[in-house]
Amino acid sequence: MNSVCAPARGCGPDGREQLVWYAAYGSNLHAARFSCYLSGGRPDGGARDCPGCRDRRAPRRTAALTLPGTVYFAGRSATWGGGSAFYDPAAPGRVPCRAYLVTPGQFADVAAQEMNRSPGADLDLTRVLATGRDRTGPGRYETLLRVGALQGRPVLTFTSPSGLAGAVLSAALSAPSPAYLRTLAAGLAESHAWGPWRTAGYLATRPGAAGHWRVGAVAALLG
Repeated sequence: MNSVCAPARGCGPDGREQLVWYAAYGSNLHAARFSCYLSGGRPDGGARDCPGCRDRRAPRRTAALTLPGTVYFAGRSATWGGGSAFYDPAAPGRVPCRAYLVTPGQFADVAAQEMNRSPGADLDLTRVLATGRDRTGPGRYETLLRVGALQGRPVLTFTSPSGLAGAVLSAALSAPSPAYLRTLAAGLAESHAWGPWRTAGYLATRPGAAGHWRVGAVAALLG
């Protein structure tokens, strides 16, 4: 992890590669879906192509982890239809995640694509690394969070600025699509070895999905 690298590949002034963990809690739990953000392409079941990152290398490592808080579904995803997953660290509960060790540039390019923007602009991570939170814009995935550290590297993610309470107040909660649920389920199976019933019990009870999806219906969807 300390190999010398070129400045264009996320290096510091000492020529050493700078890396961060990106904690995925939604469709990027699924490695094949996340690879579309890195190298370009359309995820299985998705409606849009991803341009990919400037740096298309695979993550240096992956790791399963669990964070405090909850995942909820809100808005409408241009890729999947139905609600998108967001993370609220202040809400009660536990969130299964998958962490990818990437460069800051890759993290920035993934965040841009989540906002349906073209990759290419770096993010200033100074504030989020120092304070744990930074709102870089008004968009739904433009609030950066530092949620811990792993193997000596910071763990970062991005989410909506409103949180679950704001989504409830604005009536923004919305049910996820079948294709989206399948992708999340595939990621939970890969990263946490969850079976279909445990996965269904988790996904069907998240805010936004609850009341629209029953556990048995999600389990049947997952086969």
